[in-house]
Amino acid sequence: MIIHSIRLRLQLWLAFMLACILCGFGFTAYQLQRNTRLGQIDEQLERRVAALNSDARGGIPPMNLFPFGGPDGDRRNRGGPGMEPTNRLMSNPGMEGPRRFGGPPPHEPNDFNFDARKIQLSATTQSLFGSITTNDYYYAIGSRSGVALSKATNAPGDLAFPRAQNADSRIHTRTIGERREALQFTEIGECILVGRVISADLQAMSHFAGWLCAAGGGILALGLSGGWWLATRAIRPLEEISAAASRISAGNLTERINVTETDSELGRLAGVLNSTFARLERAFAQQKQFIADASHELRTPIAVLISEAQATLARERSADEYRETVRACLDTAQQMRQLAQSLLELARFDAGQETITREPMDLAERAQTCIEHIRPLANDRAVVIHLDLAPALTTGDPVWLGQVLTNLLTNAVHYNRHGGEIRVTTRRDNGAVQLTVADTGVGIKTEDLPHIFERFFRGDKSRTAANGRAGLGLAICKAILDSQGGSIVADSKPGEGSSFVVTMPAR
Repeated sequence: MIIHSIRLRLQLWLAFMLACILCGFGFTAYQLQRNTRLGQIDEQLERRVAALNSDARGGIPPMNLFPFGGPDGDRRNRGGPGMEPTNRLMSNPGMEGPRRFGGPPPHEPNDFNFDARKIQLSATTQSLFGSITTNDYYYAIGSRSGVALSKATNAPGDLAFPRAQNADSRIHTRTIGERREALQFTEIGECILVGRVISADLQAMSHFAGWLCAAGGGILALGLSGGWWLATRAIRPLEEISAAASRISAGNLTERINVTETDSELGRLAGVLNSTFARLERAFAQQKQFIADASHELRTPIAVLISEAQATLARERSADEYRETVRACLDTAQQMRQLAQSLLELARFDAGQETITREPMDLAERAQTCIEHIRPLANDRAVVIHLDLAPALTTGDPVWLGQVLTNLLTNAVHYNRHGGEIRVTTRRDNGAVQLTVADTGVGIKTEDLPHIFERFFRGDKSRTAANGRAGLGLAICKAILDSQGGSIVADSKPGEGSSFVVTMPAR
């Protein structure tokens, strides 16, 4: 199913990561732009609030003219013995008397109406609101009771003056709809408000957000396209491996994976799989050859048994004739048993089920024992055995290594000329021990030498078949030595003889 595709899952993860990164970057960029724009606006608003606050101080009577409390009659503001006037902060240093605010002479304390006083703006302050470039700013000044003392002609009609909170004289900013406003409370609780319509700024920020979304979408699309291309390129070797494995499983053992980048991880994997497929191909080929050769080898003795039995049953025979027939059948059965035993040994070595013991032994002594066993066979063919046995201490299985030496000596006798020679030597060489069996026989053809350790291989098929040899002896020798940690190599010259060198780790 497509939901199980590695490529799709990689794309989903890439899309999720890119979306998170782009959203975080876009939100941060938008907030920085918005804060910068609003900060510039707030700076202009605060500048105008400060100018209005300076003008609003004019026309307020000195607060020490109210000995009996504040103008609102709040007795908590009254002065008394040992108390300072609470509105002493309204004093204006550097100016004297009731004229220091530039207003009319002060009224009597209880007659001053803060809700009806007039505020006159200076020319500098008016220039901050009345010029062509600043006509989008408006202002309003409200009394403590919320009555507008002064406001610009372009001020919105729905302005509302908040009440002062304690003695907070800081400048506050707020956004109402498409207006940005800054306000400050004076010492007597009046509210000074300056605002500006920021619809154009909001629209500019909306455009900026749109550009961020468009750029993020483009980057996301580009990233996903590149990710899809990279994922396709990365997954292609896996698809080739899967297709090659499918064709191999269908029976095409010659199929191999096309490796273009051998240094990458998938390239190394493809190389390992190719070598594995090659070994499988060789194993299947050997299995087929093994079955064919085993069938051929078994067919001959079975045919002999059937032929002998049919000939014997065709007519009455004497006791000697029956004896000869039984002897022929026995020889054939022994050949079949030997073949079956050899095949069983090879199968056990292939499966790693053969029991192998390791004990200290001297390869020279073991060779001496095996030579005594085959000496009668050598005497029948007038073959002379020469010995040069130096101590060759190693660790291995004496029984299996004895079988290896017996097979090599038997072959040296069988493939030797009448009256030939066999030379057996042992020696120690560079941390290993070696045993060499050399004969003066017919030798091995050069083209046959690389195959002599293969199963059922016989260089001279007619001669070996006549001798009842199946071509498994050297294959068994190699399997035994491989299991013991040793090795065997052969060298030969046709017509001059052959030599086999067995190497084992030294003890």
